[in-house]
Amino acid sequence: MSAAQMTPERTANDADRPARRSRLLSPASATVLGALVLGVTVASVPLEDAAHQLTVSNVVGEGLSVLVYTAVGVIVARRQPRNPLGWILLMTIFLYVFSNELGTYAVLHYTLGHRGLPLAPVAVVLYPLWALGVALFPLIILLFPEGRLPSRRWKWVLWGYLALCGFVATGISSQAVAAVANHDIHLDSYGDITSGGHPTGILAVAFLASVVLIGLLTLSFVVYQFLSWRRSTGERRQQLKWLAWGAAIAFVTFILGTTFNTTAVGSVLGLGIIALPIAIGIGILKYRLYEIDRLVSRTLAYAIVTGLVVGVYVGVVTLVTKVLGFSSPVAVAASTLAAVALFNPLRIRVQHIVDRRFNRARYDAEATVATFTARLRDAVDLETVRRELLEVVNRAVEPAHASVWIRRRE
Repeated sequence: MSAAQMTPERTANDADRPARRSRLLSPASATVLGALVLGVTVASVPLEDAAHQLTVSNVVGEGLSVLVYTAVGVIVARRQPRNPLGWILLMTIFLYVFSNELGTYAVLHYTLGHRGLPLAPVAVVLYPLWALGVALFPLIILLFPEGRLPSRRWKWVLWGYLALCGFVATGISSQAVAAVANHDIHLDSYGDITSGGHPTGILAVAFLASVVLIGLLTLSFVVYQFLSWRRSTGERRQQLKWLAWGAAIAFVTFILGTTFNTTAVGSVLGLGIIALPIAIGIGILKYRLYEIDRLVSRTLAYAIVTGLVVGVYVGVVTLVTKVLGFSSPVAVAASTLAAVALFNPLRIRVQHIVDRRFNRARYDAEATVATFTARLRDAVDLETVRRELLEVVNRAVEPAHASVWIRRRE
């Protein structure tokens, strides 16, 4: 067969590839994958109950986190199916939920004595899938918000990162495979292998070096986005602000939640992790981007005010009970009155300071309006008032056009 005869068939096959790819990465596929994640999450409840791992923290904290991550992933994948970030979110949360269920299943069989469970060795071997989920998540930082690499040079960085993650994932999986092959399976409460198969010698050094390099490459993704934020303007700057703010809230609340993991406070703080997928979804879909400055200023202001009020409350209780020797009810009443009296003045003052630093547009607009209001008290000429009002509106809200209509009395 000649080359000329083969060309139409090859052209037809090439034309079919984008169609097959679009059918695979379609809104329907996103919905199915999201439903699969939620189904696996629901199926994990009886397993965790049987393994005595079902707690209020798991139901509220992890359940809400999985729901939010899944919802954002489905929405982004349905709205922008060509953007890989929605699919990465979905695959990350699916691998986390699925591996968590596999670990609980393996613990039931090998640790808690439920020997009748089928395919328990398979669960042990597949449990390290969580490592792939962890490896996928930093790619969201690198590819945010359009889902494309910054430049061709980053292609080699991406391939190097994926190769290192593959090596580490293979090393973790080999431990599970060796344990199953040697019939020496001992697990911790999560399902990780604690017996045999650990790399030694040069393999151990290579494994550790790979983990360190993965951490450094992840840090380079963060540094790149920070430098991109410094150089960007307009809409892209707002998108990166959402990513940074969501990541900061998630990181801080995760650390605090880990620190207070034995209390209900830790569970509540752990919910802050959902700030990251919400910020990612808003940044990608460009939904109400320009409210980030207001959100930042309000969050900071109320956090500072809360800290100050709590400090005053504790200080007054200590002063009244330890120094002045009053009874505990009197101390509580005095502290409550002091906190209530200070809250609103503190809120106004702190909000003013925070707006001046983090929400400058609102601060300048309020200052402009306040100055105009002060001048308006002495104004008598209607034309002057009209001209100054238009100037204030232009400086405060920067509209495309503005006009003043004055109704004449008949």
